[in-house]
Amino acid sequence: MKLDNINISELVENTKIQLKEDTTLAPSLKVSLELILMVILMLTERLGLHSKNSSIPPSEDPNRKKKPPQNGDKPAGGQKGHKGITLTQTDSPDEVKTLFVERDKLPQGNYHEIGFIKRQVVDIDISKIITEYRAQIIENERGKQFIADFPDGVNNHIQYGSSIKAHAVYLSQYQLLPYNRIEEYFNDQLDIPISAGSLFNFNKQAFDLVTSSGAQAAIKRALRTSMSTLHVDETGINIDGKRCWLHGASDLRWTYFFPHKKRGKEAMDDADILAHFQGILCHDHWKPYYHYTDCEHALCNAHHLRELERAWEHDDMQWAKAMQGLLTNINKAQIDNGFIVDKARQADYRLEYQKILADGDIECPPPDEKTRKQGQRGRLKRTKSRALLERLRNFEDDTLRFMAREDIPFTNNQGERDIRMTKVHQKISGCFRSEQGAEMFCLIRSYLSTCRKQNISASEALNLLFKNQLPNIFTNQAAE
Repeated sequence: MKLDNINISELVENTKIQLKEDTTLAPSLKVSLELILMVILMLTERLGLHSKNSSIPPSEDPNRKKKPPQNGDKPAGGQKGHKGITLTQTDSPDEVKTLFVERDKLPQGNYHEIGFIKRQVVDIDISKIITEYRAQIIENERGKQFIADFPDGVNNHIQYGSSIKAHAVYLSQYQLLPYNRIEEYFNDQLDIPISAGSLFNFNKQAFDLVTSSGAQAAIKRALRTSMSTLHVDETGINIDGKRCWLHGASDLRWTYFFPHKKRGKEAMDDADILAHFQGILCHDHWKPYYHYTDCEHALCNAHHLRELERAWEHDDMQWAKAMQGLLTNINKAQIDNGFIVDKARQADYRLEYQKILADGDIECPPPDEKTRKQGQRGRLKRTKSRALLERLRNFEDDTLRFMAREDIPFTNNQGERDIRMTKVHQKISGCFRSEQGAEMFCLIRSYLSTCRKQNISASEALNLLFKNQLPNIFTNQAAE
């Protein structure tokens, strides 16, 4: 690690050697000084971390600057072939207002009509609709009364309709608005009083419907048997002030979220997807994923690029810079050739990959066994750069699997993108107040994310759900 052209790591190592050779210092003072040196090294390591060489998000980069727009050869505006989105006139307007020429303002003469010019204004009218059901009562000659049947679900003298419930859940679980803002919205815009308790009940009803309707089972079944790459990731969540984890499993069409107190295999087994999966599992090398041996693994190279950047910037590792360039070039070659790299080029890339790691062994050797302290057991501690080198060697196939198949991506962005809205929820709400609230959020988001991926809007998906119906994607999957 360098700071203002001062090699901090080298300076700390030299100081440690001097402390070891100095026999005039008291042992307690040596220990204290070594501890101070370790703290200095840790702090300087953190100073150089940013979003391009670690898992720190771009929003936390110090002095972050937005990239200036790059002026290319293309003209401003939409390009040829771009499908724009704009309003189009309709042949069946809801209301027609005909405007006539004020003839008394015209010069004298004979005029006749030759047609009209149409202009349309698209607007909305937000209003509540109250439907009253009147069930007829009849009585026979014996005084026995008979009452007409109310529609299913109409059970109280006044109640909320399915559209209100769907709209409220849409605002809460899809747009992530807090309960109090949803209350204000319904009161201000629609003059409909809705309490936080009612909003919770709507979300609970949606959760129960996703479960009982078979949508949850269909999503899990689709992911277990997915023929495309399955992306998995996990992120920390706060439930009632306690650290928990949200696990995500997804592909291009299906999404499933699962909250759990644990981060490892126990949670993944409880989610009941990975134990049945036999395809390609893409992840960021979290070790518990390797407990699943019926599938092949593909590692996220976006993580590798960031770690290689850190090894280059902090430890001045030339092999890391070379490996970063190689992975980037392979990805570019794959994209340029329609995501297909021929076997000859694959073999060349593998040879170059192995040569870079061999060079890295010289530049970044493993720890010397002579440094092992008396009684010390197990593996000697590796530097971050050395640990990365060994991981890239031990998991070469998983790192390079993307270049052998066009359906395996270079990164695990799909999995990270799917769980991103959970982080947005945490920023807005801070935490889930209960495990039940976390479970409701995860399952409803699973349902909505799946529908959105298959071109079904969140509004339509919720309206169907509260009418005890499901989009065809779920019934078709069940039939398969």
